[in-house]
Amino acid sequence: MSAALPVLDRLDRVRLVHGPTPLEAMPRLSDRLGGPRIYVKRDDATGFAAGGNKGRKLEYLIGAALKAGADTVITAGALQTNHGRQTAAAAAKLGLKCVLVLTDAVTDRSPAYHASGNLLLDRLTGAEIRRVPASTNVDEEMARIADEKKRAGRIPYVIPVGGSSPVGALGYAVAGEEIAEQSRALGLRPAAVVHATGSCGTQVGLLLGLAATGIPVTGVCVSRPKDDQEARVKALLSRTVGELQLDAKLAMLAVEADDRFIGPGYGQPTPGMIEAVRLAAECEGLFLDPVYTGKGLAGLIQRIREGRYRKDDSVVFVHTGGLPGLFVYDEAFP
Repeated sequence: MSAALPVLDRLDRVRLVHGPTPLEAMPRLSDRLGGPRIYVKRDDATGFAAGGNKGRKLEYLIGAALKAGADTVITAGALQTNHGRQTAAAAAKLGLKCVLVLTDAVTDRSPAYHASGNLLLDRLTGAEIRRVPASTNVDEEMARIADEKKRAGRIPYVIPVGGSSPVGALGYAVAGEEIAEQSRALGLRPAAVVHATGSCGTQVGLLLGLAATGIPVTGVCVSRPKDDQEARVKALLSRTVGELQLDAKLAMLAVEADDRFIGPGYGQPTPGMIEAVRLAAECEGLFLDPVYTGKGLAGLIQRIREGRYRKDDSVVFVHTGGLPGLFVYDEAFP
């Protein structure tokens, strides 16, 4: 039962993830940075299909697809999309067909990027992979494929990029509620929850799940400027509150994004990301990915160095998974 957001208990849900995921201290990293006390929410340990945050959203999105009688799910992302990998696996587990629309949007990547990592796992699930140019409007392409499948007698269900619809976003509120409950159990009052923000659903879910606590959420941008990202988060937050008939006051939650760590663009390595990935591995034996969590932790590290948190503060970093993508960025870690 979800005390903070009882609407969760009214949504159709397919159990996929292993939860609640741990909230663990990172004492050696905290010492290396001179404070504050850093904790990591281990959503890389959700278990299903190599772990990651998308499983939480897919529990409700696949639940909605099954309720609609769908036999095919369609979604989109970059070639190494973690969301695509978990959607394909969820479809395989439940006997659905899956179509992945994958954009070749990250330039100057290695041959491995175009063949291995998440792409290898997608192929193993039997997903139908449609590669399209970076300029493709994926929403229009998914709609076109849905029409194609309908003409072939299928019943398609379209899942937006990143699973970031109101239903998907609300699914991630479970993680926010877990952080609140685990923090209370540990006697913590986090000064902030920090995570990588891209398609907006994770940030909206965290905002809703943590709303009753007043703990601020900071999204570290991986693809868009601050103003654009904050506007998109606010728009999805408003849609989620309206469509799922939540308390209207929730649409006014403060939204913060930090866009200083994108570097040359989405999926492109940066010195800060490389340092963050190395520090997490060297200090805590924790493996991040180069696209999301590496840049997310780079953002937290810089904010600590800027003195935004006191040494005795506690800060939660959300590890949203993505390990398969690390293996196709080996040239970034010589």
